Amino acid sequence: MFRPVLLASLLLVCGAPSLFAAEPATDLATVPPVVAAEPKGELLDKVAAVVNDSIVTESEVTEQITMITARLEEQKTQMPPADVIRRQVLDRLIIQEIQLQRAERLGMKVSDEQLNAAIGDIARRNNLQLAQLPDALRAQGIDYQSYRENVRKEITLTGLRQREVLGRINVTPRELDQFLERLKKLPSETSEYNISHILIAVPQDANQAQVDELERRANEVYERASGAEDFSRLAVAYSNSQTALEGGALGWRKGPELPTFLAELVVGLKSGEISKPMRTPNGFHLVKLNEMRSTEGDPVVAQTHARHILMRPNELQDDATVRQRLEGIRERIQKGEEFAPLASSLSEDSASSVNGGDLGWSGPGSFVPEFESVLSGLKENEISEPFRTQFGWHIVQLLGRRQFDTTEDNLRQRAYQQLRESKADEETETWMRRMRDEAFVNTDV
Repeated sequence: MFRPVLLASLLLVCGAPSLFAAEPATDLATVPPVVAAEPKGELLDKVAAVVNDSIVTESEVTEQITMITARLEEQKTQMPPADVIRRQVLDRLIIQEIQLQRAERLGMKVSDEQLNAAIGDIARRNNLQLAQLPDALRAQGIDYQSYRENVRKEITLTGLRQREVLGRINVTPRELDQFLERLKKLPSETSEYNISHILIAVPQDANQAQVDELERRANEVYERASGAEDFSRLAVAYSNSQTALEGGALGWRKGPELPTFLAELVVGLKSGEISKPMRTPNGFHLVKLNEMRSTEGDPVVAQTHARHILMRPNELQDDATVRQRLEGIRERIQKGEEFAPLASSLSEDSASSVNGGDLGWSGPGSFVPEFESVLSGLKENEISEPFRTQFGWHIVQLLGRRQFDTTEDNLRQRAYQQLRESKADEETETWMRRMRDEAFVNTDV
């Protein structure tokens, strides 16, 4: 659940520059008198799309196109036609707006405290003090306030995905057994794979003629990618995946962390090769294996055993109320009440609440930095004060620490986490496309 979330880097999230340059300073004494002209209206912005009861503006589209074009040029990706980039950008902004509307209906809000913590983490990862960040952004032409709002949106979307998708993913014992058996035929878990992906999506209500046409398009893209055309450019132009505007790049993934259907494609590829289209319920997939590297290291790792209670602010209870509730629960446990029954009945982490909040034995990197930081400062059996992450408010109890050989005994636990991750990518794409299909969207405005 608490995998580290990489917020946008300084180069990837930027605010919109001012739309109008400042007028040069003028000495009024030197200006000859003029006859007042009739006031004229000035068009400040245009509507690019209506999304339910909100809009996406042309300035938002322009801002994103500028940012993405700069990134593609920096990566030396051959640029697709301008109308293709605009269509992809508009589709992404529409899906983002649908998600933000969903988060608002659920009462999901990012407090200034949480936002400042996230931006502070971004500054540290760029070797900056928080106070230096506004100047560093300004030097790149990025407005700090717009940047803050973009980060706030990103945290909101991450929390929504956790609540709507990741928190509902269950792995049955039978699925785990089948996955462990399948691991023997999948890419090695001691290797990492840098891959790119193209999805030609098939709508849920598509008829056979439409499916056949989309399959023809997928085969055409495969032929072009297998020839001289750049895979990244084809992804920007044709992919319906959320990574389309990144040239389809999924980055480095360990073998078992790949979505299962992609892993089955990757296992037979050599670096630089592209798979033939593969059909899944979402559509037709192509994958390119860019590089592969070994990650084999020391199998003995430091592990912690912990349990927690998670509560999320909503429209009925704000951050202060949730924190106060958790303080009361912590006090009840310290006075003798059992942690597990309270976690089972009160925790909003569906994956762990069924086990009394138990998170099992976990190694480094299993949780987001804020969670790991609090956990590292606890003594055995100590319960933390309430603290905030992007998932909500927590109290956590440290149950034990150990040095553990992960080669065999921990294989099942790692496989469980890997299976959840691989299912998460597939479920997220399905979730996003379903919300898009169910929303009212009008781009003919």
